[in-house]
Amino acid sequence: MGATKVVTDETFEAEVLKSSKPVIVDYWAEWCGPCRMVAPVLEEIANEHGDKIDVVKLNIDERVPERPGRQADRRRQAQGRAAP
Repeated sequence: MGATKVVTDETFEAEVLKSSKPVIVDYWAEWCGPCRMVAPVLEEIANEHGDKIDVVKLNIDERVPERPGRQADRRRQAQGRAAP
């Protein structure tokens, strides 16, 4: 990652809510195909307009509390099986 910054729950307020510049937040996940597709575009935006805006990335799998069965869903997905 170049010009984009990683934020967490702990840094979100300071890096996003209290930023002096407008902020684009990329809520992404490792398993998300569209997230991977948009990442280079967001990186380009960050490189070209970093003086005017911040582009940050927040991994939703690292911040959203696990719901019951979510890990089982991921295991099935990794094994190529659909969730019931």
